[in-house]
Amino acid sequence: MMKRSIVLVFMSIAMILSASAQDEEKKSLKLEDYLNPKMYPEYLRNLQWTGDDEHFTYIEDNALIRGRVNNEARDTILKTDQLNTALNQTGVDSIKRMPSVHWLDNDRFYFYKDTAIIRYTLAQNRADVVNRFSKQAKNKDLYEDQFWLAFTRDKDLYVAMEEEEIRVTNDGGDGIVNGDEVHRREFGISKGTFWSPDGTMLAFYRKDESMVTDYPLVNINKRIAEVEHIKYPMAGMKSHHVTVGVFDFSTRETIFLKTGKPLDKYLTNVTWGPNSEYLYIAVLNRDQDHMKLNKYSAETGELVKTLFEEKDEQYVEPMHGPTFFNENPDHFIWQSRRDGYNHLYVYDTEGTFIKQLTQGDWKVTDLTGLDKNDRFAYFTATKESPIEDHIYSVKLRNEKIRKLSSAPGTHRTKLSPEGDYLFDIYSNMDVTRKYQIIDEKGNIEQELLNSRDPFEDYTTGDISIFTIPDADSTTGLYCRLIKPSDFDSTKQYPVFIYVYGGPHSQLVSNTWLGSANFFLMYMAQKGYLVFTMDNRGTNNRGLEFEQIIHRRLGTIEVADQMQGVKYLKSLPYVDTARIGVDGWSYGGFMTLSMLTEHPEAFKLGCAGGPVTDWKYYEVMYGERYMDTPEQNPEGYEKASIINKVDQLEDNVLIIHDTYDNTVMWQNSLKFIKECVNHGKQVEYFVYPDHEHNVRGKDRVHLYRKIAKFFDENL
Repeated sequence: MMKRSIVLVFMSIAMILSASAQDEEKKSLKLEDYLNPKMYPEYLRNLQWTGDDEHFTYIEDNALIRGRVNNEARDTILKTDQLNTALNQTGVDSIKRMPSVHWLDNDRFYFYKDTAIIRYTLAQNRADVVNRFSKQAKNKDLYEDQFWLAFTRDKDLYVAMEEEEIRVTNDGGDGIVNGDEVHRREFGISKGTFWSPDGTMLAFYRKDESMVTDYPLVNINKRIAEVEHIKYPMAGMKSHHVTVGVFDFSTRETIFLKTGKPLDKYLTNVTWGPNSEYLYIAVLNRDQDHMKLNKYSAETGELVKTLFEEKDEQYVEPMHGPTFFNENPDHFIWQSRRDGYNHLYVYDTEGTFIKQLTQGDWKVTDLTGLDKNDRFAYFTATKESPIEDHIYSVKLRNEKIRKLSSAPGTHRTKLSPEGDYLFDIYSNMDVTRKYQIIDEKGNIEQELLNSRDPFEDYTTGDISIFTIPDADSTTGLYCRLIKPSDFDSTKQYPVFIYVYGGPHSQLVSNTWLGSANFFLMYMAQKGYLVFTMDNRGTNNRGLEFEQIIHRRLGTIEVADQMQGVKYLKSLPYVDTARIGVDGWSYGGFMTLSMLTEHPEAFKLGCAGGPVTDWKYYEVMYGERYMDTPEQNPEGYEKASIINKVDQLEDNVLIIHDTYDNTVMWQNSLKFIKECVNHGKQVEYFVYPDHEHNVRGKDRVHLYRKIAKFFDENL
């Protein structure tokens, strides 16, 4: 018995020594590691379905790899030297890296090379230049059937086709912009041109911003600095006027849709009908509380019919155009939050309501598509949890919903051409990133990639996700806490709160690292408790949860964040005298709001690119959530950080980019001026030439600046 006890003791000692040795082998994160690609999950580059439901491709080791759904074997179908041979025979220079490809069918794909569009045929190992375009081309939009390319140059719209360059517009400049996105990319807008399905017409945005005030940005890279003006309509001020033109290639003429007055409304979600006869536009009034889905004739521009309308006392925010059925093109799916959550509705093209496909206290996050026979619609949604996204199908005949993804976490997907298979790409707290193929019933066909954990060789702390009550005790708010790697519950630690808190955001989810980023993991390694919470007003919790902040930005959000602080102070291992907060953009606004309204709770804060007064912010976003300064003077007054400078008691670091075209530099400069007026000593740092946030290698400098500020003052 004694011998056995001695053996067990020695085994325990050996295990402890082995664990200690393993810990000693672990590396510490360095800020420079942020730039190391190996610090991020592996991925399959350019993962694509080919022209059928059996094959897919991706790029690996500079070669194009093809796989089959029901076979785990892989074929290398093209290497760069083979592609270069074909390119050189066509008179095109060699490439060093396999380009991203777009499949036309199972044998042909195309890609961009400099100012050429190249079609490659596998069976013949042949490359053909199918179109060329201007070096100055921007906003490229391709009609794949003919390889015709729409693009913009100097604020006018052009089309490169059949060795000809057609100039579609001639009035660009002096406040006129053609073929580019409008409304500052709100309402899901990401481009400014729209090909008809048959390629005979091209719809495009025309933006007249001549009435919008010029806003000065300063280019310091000239010996004598130069002013460069942009158009930046601020809340309550004159906004641009948008129209939609339709260029007919047979007549070479443009007609404009008769969208009517007032002119300062929003034309969103421009969508062609399947037969190329009609255009559908979600027309939203400037107050953003009344939307009409209008149907226009592409031939005459006349309004054919208003299919239906949506109203809301706070705001309506159309984000998606109609998704038309394949076999029954007179029916389409419309996404709407009319019942409190984003759901799917079926209408016909006369505006008749057919049915609601999905419903419940959960949100459809993406409509992936329909199978070719219109049996199922595939989508992702928060049906299981607000912090997870799963893949589902809904049978169009009887609205029966089937869950297709099985593992917990956040899933995204892409449907095969005929709709029999889907890519399932997901992560969770235990899975870094996994790629697999599932069928229409959710059965796993095969695993494509299970990414290694980039942090496996580094010392990292435990990450937990949990909920606490909001300030009104009406719902649970999701929180994430990262503990230091050497956490000891008998000790007390300083707290680094990272905050954003604004609409369309969600910082806490069941994804790898709980959706934390590299810098937060770095700060935890340095010995901070790193805390983040999604307050009311953020995404994926329903319209009531989001809209509660309407007309009073910063009020509910700060109250909820202070519930988080209250929770932190209840923990025995929190040093309550050393709590700091950091945030960027809306998070910068939140940081300064928390510091000025509750100075007793924080020792310091860092605010990057902060909105300090919403009257300095742009029309679309600002008026949606605050109305205009004339309509809501009390709300603007209360939300203004500039009015609260006298309450500031903490060490504060303000950071701004000198070329910020989203949150204008004026915001932090006005705040600094008021700090001077009140004798408040604050730290201030700018990043020349950067726009809204600091990118690339300079981000390491930004991280070091923030970390140093916390280390020296907290």
